[in-house]
Amino acid sequence: MSSPARVVIVGASIGGLTAAETLRQEGFDGEIVLVGDEPHLPYTRPPLSKQILLGDWTPAHATILTAGQLDDLHIEIRTGCSAVGLDTEARVLQTSAGSMPYDELIIATGTMPRSHPLIPSASLRTMDDAIRVRDRMEAARRVAVVGSGILGSEVASAARARDAEALLIGRSGILSFGGAGTLLDAQLRSLHVANGVELALRTRILAARSTESGTTELVFEDGNAQTFDLVVTMIGSIPCTDWLASSSLDVTDGIGCDPHGSAADGVWAVGDVAAWFDPVRGRRVRIEHQSNAIEQAIGVATRIVHGTDSPQPVPLFWSEIHGARIQAYGRFAPERPLEDISDGDGTGPVYASRDAAGEVRGVIGWNTPPRAFRDARAAVVTAAPDLITHPTTTPSPAVAPPPALVPNP
Repeated sequence: MSSPARVVIVGASIGGLTAAETLRQEGFDGEIVLVGDEPHLPYTRPPLSKQILLGDWTPAHATILTAGQLDDLHIEIRTGCSAVGLDTEARVLQTSAGSMPYDELIIATGTMPRSHPLIPSASLRTMDDAIRVRDRMEAARRVAVVGSGILGSEVASAARARDAEALLIGRSGILSFGGAGTLLDAQLRSLHVANGVELALRTRILAARSTESGTTELVFEDGNAQTFDLVVTMIGSIPCTDWLASSSLDVTDGIGCDPHGSAADGVWAVGDVAAWFDPVRGRRVRIEHQSNAIEQAIGVATRIVHGTDSPQPVPLFWSEIHGARIQAYGRFAPERPLEDISDGDGTGPVYASRDAAGEVRGVIGWNTPPRAFRDARAAVVTAAPDLITHPTTTPSPAVAPPPALVPNP
């Protein structure tokens, strides 16, 4: 396999940067160009809705590598440069700064927040977004968070940590947590209520009005109107693929890839924007979490250098909400309830999700010590169902028969 002379990476967040670093670590000595549309050096995004929003970190704390460190790795970075088109046949990336030829292209452009049709409110995607929301939250007495997913929960948690009243608004009636879906709804409700968050999870907003004092009035379908100093919308995300509309790539929901991240000859995708084929689920799946972006980037960079395939990453999600550390590893079926498989030592529950054959497919730790969660992860079966043999019908001995699930506040 001939080594490429030039690798261009679009997207300068954790996925793109990890790919660049891994290329060097694996011995690639060609040219690496890292293209990012933000003016900042690469930074890690999970702290935006946690440490940055709380004011515990400055932007510098979230920076991954300095300009000097990038230079030491011979990685050319072009900030403030947006991708605008792609010719896969000619292997040319079109950017706001002009054409950029490549031998191999890695796309790690991530997602953008879905906008609310009625609310011109703040959202969180970039460092600049987080700083704006942080500054407004410092002076806010009442905060409304629209969105019942994991980021909505994190923003509501940050508001309460700053002693602001918080209303968490949703339409589905259920709270969700990353890849675990709505399986933690009861526990998350209890956690929010115990920490003073008001929940309005089956509520439709009819109107949003700006007041002369700078607040926002939300009008709900029951006729109730409430005023907030800050409204943050976290109602999902959209893959950043508009610039690929005229390309030959499949961008139905993110960039369609094979199980190893290949989207076309010489084109790869990693991170939130990438829809890798999952042999366990039997379909393409996008996973929006940093750990997945890192593992995918390592796998793609290794394949470019050595031509070898790495194991497909197993989804790992984590969050900190009102001081509770929640981790989810594996794959979860929404129709199969969680089972408490804790050992009863009082260190924090561990929940398991089994498939129809009784195999553990996913585990969740709730304030679970690292060692206990590592042990639980070892019980997760990651092979596709048709690759699993079942010598008996007895559940795997790695996990004892579980008691009934008890919601954990």
